[in-house]
This record gives sequence, structure tokens and C-alpha cells, in this order.
Amino acid sequence: MMKKKELIEAVVERSGVRKKFAKPAIEAMMEVLGEAIAEGRDLNLPPMGKIKQQRTKEAANVRVTVAKIRQSKEAGAAKDLEGPENPKQGVAEAAE
Repeated sequence: MMKKKELIEAVVERSGVRKKFAKPAIEAMMEVLGEAIAEGRDLNLPPMGKIKQQRTKEAANVRVTVAKIRQSKEAGAAKDLEGPENPKQGVAEAAE
């Protein structure tokens, strides 16, 4: 299971952006995605894929959402081509 800390570290390593710039952007993105899921919106986020909600159940303190993710077979192959030695082109440098 990937946790937020591991996600932030992976994004920092892959993008070359400093952690102090990446962390707030990643946290804001997760908030936006969480709000969209709570609203029942489907998501189309290549290369992550299309996320379509199947059903939602409300419980005492939680909402359980069952979703289907449709992902291109090439999505996993992209990580093999990128990395510290082959960073993705077009990543902007953060201003200090």
C-alpha cells in the first residue's frame, strides 16, 4: 500500500522538484480528487486512467465508494522509461 509520504517522495524523485514545493501541490491535488469522488464525479486522468464510480454506501463516519479503474496497458510502461536518469521532459523548475 502506498501512503502519502511515499507518494510525495516518489514525485520529488521523479520530477526533480524540491519537496517543499511538491508537498503542497500534491496535498491540494488529493483534496480536489477527494472532493470530486465525494460528489460522485467520474475522473479521466491519463495515465492513471478513467475512474468510474460504481456505487457508494454511507456508514457512521465513512463513505465507502466502489469504483472501476480503466487504465491503458502503456501506463505502467511509462515508468520504465522515466526516472532519475531519464526524467520526463517538460517538468518546470520551481522558483525559489
